This record gives sequence, structure tokens and C-alpha cells, in this order.
Amino acid sequence: MKFGACLPTQEIGSDPVAIRDFAQAVEELGFDHLISYDHVLGAVREGREPPLTGPYDENDAFHEPFVLFGYLAAVTSRIEFVTGILILPQRQTALVAKQAAEISVLSGGRVRLGVGTGWNHVEYEALGQDFETRGKRLTEQIQLLKQLWTEPVIDYTGSFHRVDRAGILPLPSGPIPIYCGGSSMPALKRAAAHADGFLWGSSRPNVFEQAPAVLDLVAANGRDPSRFGLEAIIDFTAGEAEWERVRTEFEKVGGTHFSIRTISTAAEWMKIDAPAFTSIAQHIQALERFASVCMQ
Repeated sequence: MKFGACLPTQEIGSDPVAIRDFAQAVEELGFDHLISYDHVLGAVREGREPPLTGPYDENDAFHEPFVLFGYLAAVTSRIEFVTGILILPQRQTALVAKQAAEISVLSGGRVRLGVGTGWNHVEYEALGQDFETRGKRLTEQIQLLKQLWTEPVIDYTGSFHRVDRAGILPLPSGPIPIYCGGSSMPALKRAAAHADGFLWGSSRPNVFEQAPAVLDLVAANGRDPSRFGLEAIIDFTAGEAEWERVRTEFEKVGGTHFSIRTISTAAEWMKIDAPAFTSIAQHIQALERFASVCMQ
């Protein structure tokens, strides 16, 4: 089992020293990876049709993952950087391929790309992409990314992309794993057919039902389930006994990665007691406690 920590993105603020300190603490405590979330824009929820029902609005800050990882690659030496998730269909595929490859080069291969469709149609519109076709576009994007990362020149024609005898340089320093995120059956099927793993944004009961199901789908696609990663995230407020119970049960159903989230605002919208941390030091102390219980 590998262990990760989620960047407390809405609470960490804009002080680069605090961001550095958090990432270095994650590394020094023995965590394997750092997860960062992605939203380019925050949108006002009121007066929308269709309504916006997601947990974030215009008041929530998000650091741009690729720029963030470029900075953190210079101040860490071991931890892997994970997008959890990057809303890929609202981004240009070739540009994402270039950005992820650059992080791979600068970090020595320490990047894993979690991708998903997202929920914010306002964000899609602002970025010039179609919200309704996002699932189909994501499937094609995963295939195109893998080609762009492995071949110096490609000639690709798809439903959403045309690359006419072109490629990116530099190529990544090694393979970049792609994990799909979400919880829907289309997301599970997409991951089983095209991705290297699946990342759930929680450790709710559906995770333990879906984990064996997605591994069965991997096998049905003629792929090796033992090489397919599964990651779940648990909130700090769940408590020590629940951390251990969930970690053990998740490993039994094939879990390979287990991460801790200390974000107070995430706990709030999930309707659980929030720790109400007011400093990065408190977030780091929470990581220390988790590490002492689950990572020995």
C-alpha cells in the first residue's frame, strides 16, 4: 500500500513558503505522493440553469496543478505529484501532454495524471469546450496522450482531435500513469479499458463495491488486474479507528493507494465534523498523526 496526502488547496493560501513547507513535510513524513485538485474557474451558483450542484464556488481558491508541481519539483526529491483529478475534457489535449511531460522531465518522472469529466458547465463554457460530449472526449484524450508521450511524431485523427505529423519534445522521462476519477459506471469502464488505475474522491461504501467490479472489467478487457492501481481518500475527521479499518478493507478488495485529506471545507460539504484548522502547522500535525497510525 502506498500513502498520499491531499494539498489543503482552499486553506493553504498563496504563501509559497507555506506551500513548500507542506510538500516537504509530506515527503519527510514518508508519504509516497501529494494530490492536488483542479479548477480553473470558480463560478457563482445562484441563478443557473441547469443548476450548479458541486461543492465549490467563486470563493474557493485552487492552485493550478502543473505550475504548482513545477515549483514543488524543485523543493522535493522523492514524492510523486498526482492530479486528483484534472478536468481533462475542458483542457487542450496536446497542451496537457506537453505540461505533464515537462513535469515528468523536471521531477525525474514523479507525476501521475488523474483525470475526470468534472461537473461545472460554466467552467467548460468559459474554456471553450463542450460540456455534453465530455465523456467521449475524455476517452479519446487518454488514447491521444499516451501516443503523444511515447512517439516523437504522430498522425492522429479522432472525433475531437487532429494531429498532422507532429509531436512534443521533450518527451517524458518515463511512462506517465493515467488514473480515471469519479464513481459512475462509464468512468469505471473507461478506466478498465484505457487507464492505469482508478481514483475515488472518498472511501464511502460504494468504493468497496466498485473496486472488485473495476478489476473484473480490467480482466474482461484482456488486461492484467494486478497492474491496475486503485486509490481511495479518507478524511482526517473519520478518526484513527476508521483510518485503520478502511485501509485494511480497501487493501482486501485490491486497493493499492490510500490518501488522507485534511481540508476543512471538504469535510463541511461532505456533512462531517470539520477540524477547522487555521494554520498549515495544524494540517502537518494531522498528517503526522495519520502517519503514526497507518504508515508504520
